[in-house]
Amino acid sequence: MKKYLRIYTVTLFTLWLTGQILAGFKYYGGLQSLIWITLIFLLAELFLKPLANLLLLPINLITLGGFRWLINVGVLYSVTRITPLLEITAFHFNGYNFNGFIIPEMNLSFFWSLVICSFTISLINGYLLWLVKK
Repeated sequence: MKKYLRIYTVTLFTLWLTGQILAGFKYYGGLQSLIWITLIFLLAELFLKPLANLLLLPINLITLGGFRWLINVGVLYSVTRITPLLEITAFHFNGYNFNGFIIPEMNLSFFWSLVICSFTISLINGYLLWLVKK
């Protein structure tokens, strides 16, 4: 039971942090709605992701697992369709410049916003779960 509570808490913090970092990731209703969004997100990860992995196994094998990111995008898209409390929209990225490392300014469409949000959630969630692992 502790394991599931830990995963839920880390995912809740991850979704909150993603909402703070990315302009295209918006949730409405405050903490109470974020609690429900996290529950729906984890249920989608539990049920939809294995089914999609199984259905897309041949493509995943051909691409040596590189196609898995699209499955994560699909799960996030399904969560936005299930609950009206979560919205992912197209947004403008102002660019980033640090010691010669430059990411140019760009407009991200809805699909690329989904990809960036999915990547950010996966990265933060994986890192935090690694930190709190026993």
